[in-house]
Amino acid sequence: EVQLVESGGGSVQTGGSLRLSCSASGFSFDDYAIGWFRQAPGKEREGVSCISRREDNTYIADSVKGRFTISSDNAKNTVYLQMNSLQPEDTAVYYCAADKYGSSWFLIGSTLDYWGQGTQVTVSS
Repeated sequence: EVQLVESGGGSVQTGGSLRLSCSASGFSFDDYAIGWFRQAPGKEREGVSCISRREDNTYIADSVKGRFTISSDNAKNTVYLQMNSLQPEDTAVYYCAADKYGSSWFLIGSTLDYWGQGTQVTVSS
């Protein structure tokens, strides 16, 4: 059974930090671009970050560059999103996703193979 299980969301004040985790199972972790989308109420879904072991690349959206870092622990089939200096505009549901076509397709968002259930991140001012 394919699963992407997110954890680590929560509520913080402006300037705080959170680390999201996405644990993957049921598919070949190394063959997929895995990363994070977020969606805030009334806003379009936004690709935040992804990492591809096969392509040896990472992507961070300009809106979070310098504050968010993506990493992976391949032995644990887990991807992490370290979020620092959080701002109220980072408030959203964060979804982990995987795309077998790679990071470019991941960011387009039309070929995603698997999704997690989402985890809420709330940043208060």
